[in-house]
Amino acid sequence: MAANEEHMKVPVSDGHYEHWSEMMENLLHAKGLWKLIDPGIKEPAVGIAVSDVQKKKLEELHLVDLQVKHYLYQAIDRVTFEQIPDRSSSKAIWDSIKKRLAGNERVKRSMLQKLRRDFEILEMKNGETIPEYFGRVLTISNQMRSNGEEMTDTKIVEKILRTLSDKYMYVVVSIEESNNVEEMTIEELQSSLIVHEQKFSDVLKVVI
Repeated sequence: MAANEEHMKVPVSDGHYEHWSEMMENLLHAKGLWKLIDPGIKEPAVGIAVSDVQKKKLEELHLVDLQVKHYLYQAIDRVTFEQIPDRSSSKAIWDSIKKRLAGNERVKRSMLQKLRRDFEILEMKNGETIPEYFGRVLTISNQMRSNGEEMTDTKIVEKILRTLSDKYMYVVVSIEESNNVEEMTIEELQSSLIVHEQKFSDVLKVVI
């Protein structure tokens, strides 16, 4: 019984509407409550007489609807709750959540596509320092993370090693031969490259 209750916990929205809505719809179907969302409660038209039987059925539906509203309230945070203009029924709440979160997710996907393109074409510019290049790469990487992309240290390390300027090519070969790149952190790579950058600078000063 306890395991079954755990399995039926209300899914909390994390901003990814499609994932959350499918889980919530499945929960409401399992509890026999989805009909309160789709099609929703059909209210009698104004001025139309309602029989006692119909009135009682409507009252029962509204009571069940309160249960669905309770589930939806558990699934959202206070900010989302306060942005729902019509909380008269579970259907109205669901439609409002869909409009807000699905819209946000579309914007997020569009932004992520652009960031992926920007990340793909990144490469070190002539005259750019190691800290400057790392700053550009990490700015885009962090924006991708905040939009739902999984950006591991390994992915970023490999990207940087592939796109350093030509003068670092022998350094890249040395790093790849002497280190397990998959276990290398961004900080370790940056520290190693800064040391080499300083050596280049010192050699240039001697030559001058």
